[in-house]
Parts: sequence; structure tokens; C-alpha cells
Amino acid sequence: MPTTATAASAFADVTTSDSALRRFLHGLPGVDAVGLEARAASLGTRSIKTTAKAYAIDLAISMIDLTTLEGADTPGKVRALAAKAVNPDPTDRTTPKTAAVCVYPDMVATAKAAVAGSGVKVASVATAFPAGRAALPVKLADTADAIAAGADEIDMVIDRGAFLAGRYMEVYEQIAAIKAECGDRARLKVIFETGELSTYDNIRRASWLGMMAGADFIKTSTGKVAVNATPANTLLMLEAVRDFRAQTGVQIGVKPAGGIRNTKEAIKFLVLVNETVGEDWLDNHWFRFGASSLLNDLLMQRQKLATGRYSGPDYVTVD
Repeated sequence: MPTTATAASAFADVTTSDSALRRFLHGLPGVDAVGLEARAASLGTRSIKTTAKAYAIDLAISMIDLTTLEGADTPGKVRALAAKAVNPDPTDRTTPKTAAVCVYPDMVATAKAAVAGSGVKVASVATAFPAGRAALPVKLADTADAIAAGADEIDMVIDRGAFLAGRYMEVYEQIAAIKAECGDRARLKVIFETGELSTYDNIRRASWLGMMAGADFIKTSTGKVAVNATPANTLLMLEAVRDFRAQTGVQIGVKPAGGIRNTKEAIKFLVLVNETVGEDWLDNHWFRFGASSLLNDLLMQRQKLATGRYSGPDYVTVD
């Protein structure tokens, strides 16, 4: 399969200068906001049968990056979260593991030890998360520290100020530099903070910019602002990865993060994936949910399907 390096070479002519990159990004088709939101809403109304719902719940669990990104995080809290990622429901060993746990760089070693041998990945935010406002050497050091501690995946944030000011080459070069730091040691997820990008056109431009610069995943949000993942902005990013693969042969993952709290919402996102990019993305190697509270609702809904009754909130741990 072609790699992100293949994609970078395919766009070498448009990344030679800021003006060339600007022409390319502003030459992308404009987004029909009304049509985008209508399609996202329409797909969200589709119902699925009980057997399909059971499959969707297990798939959603397997796609979660179980996340704690708080100033009050402690080693004990991270170990408890990691234990839940490895064994989400101690009463039912058929419950899938989550894809990863996502923590701050200083908690990577703790998380890595806690998930050792389980297959659960450790993701770390980096590059001055959540604002992304730091000099490149600081961002590179942040990334290197996380990888040295054992991070399998890096969730970096772009400098939205630079992007919104039109300094596209600066953003491109920073993503490319972080990708080079990751090398083949860690997959790179690039967070756009879509709630701060103001327009759907900017989300489309950021998606292409991130993919051209070497992102393995494009991610909606940090979860730290008022507007995070929505069906519309996720649909737009799914369309971008679909078109990018059609043009380059390179497949890029998508991660909506923040604001997805229950099973009904998660299934709506899975329908978006299936209807927009197809089964190739219905795998946790290519699609993730960035979430903390979502897992509990999925577990309660899973038990409801198995037993015919809802469990109370005491059935699941409070993260």
C-alpha cells in the first residue's frame, strides 16, 4: 500500500512555496454547507436492526481512544483507565478492548506499563496541547519525550493562529517535522480544532494540508473547546480522506473527538463512515473515537442487548 511519504512526493510541486500551497488549498472546491449538513442529518436518521446494533456497539468499543487529559491526572487514575481499556467489562470477557488510551506525555510510561502485552495502544497528545502555541523545537522535544516513554501514537495540534492567518506553509512544515520525528515509531494524528476554524472551507483545507504533510490520521478536536466533533465536520473530513485516497492511493484515518457521549451518537458516526468511505475504514486502524464517557454508555447498551434490561450507573466505573 502507498505510504504517507508517497503522498508527500505526489504534492511536491504545490509545497515548494507558500504561494503555491495557498493556490492549491484555495483552489479546492467550496463546501456546500447546507448540503453537507443535510446529508449528515439524513444519514443520522437511519435505523439498524438488533443484530447490526450489537455488531456496531462492539465495533465502537474497539475504536475508542479512552482518554484522560486533565491537570489533575495521577498515575493511579491512568492505571485505572488503562485497566478499563484492556478489560472494559470484567463481568463479560467477550467485550472488546478499546483501541488505545490517550494521555499527556508525562503519563505515557505509566500507561504503557499498565497495558503491556494487551495490544491496547498508548497515544499521547503533544506539541503544546491543546493550544499548539510553542516554538517548533519545543514541539519536537515534546514529541520525542512521548515516543521515548513508549507512545505508539502522537496526537499533535496545529497552530490555528498560523492557519487562520494564512501561513499555510508554516503549518505544513511543522506537521512534516513532527511526522519526521515520529518516523516509523509512532503513527501521527493531526488535530485541527475544527470548532476554531470558523468555516467548512477551512476544515477542508486543513484536512488536505494535514494529509499532504504526512498525517496518518486527521482528527477533529481536542475536546477542550465549545464545538468539537459533529456529524457534519466529520462527514467533510471523511470525504477528504476518500478523495485523497482516490488521488494518491494513500489511506488516511479519521478521528472525531469530543462531544460523542452515547451509543446512539456513536452509531450515527459509524453510519457516516460506512456510507461515505465504506468498509475499508470500519476498523480501528483507520477510524477512532476520542472519548471518555462514551465507553460507559456503550457497555450499558451492550448489557441491555444481552440481558433485556438496563443496568444502573453503578454497573460501570466512573472515570
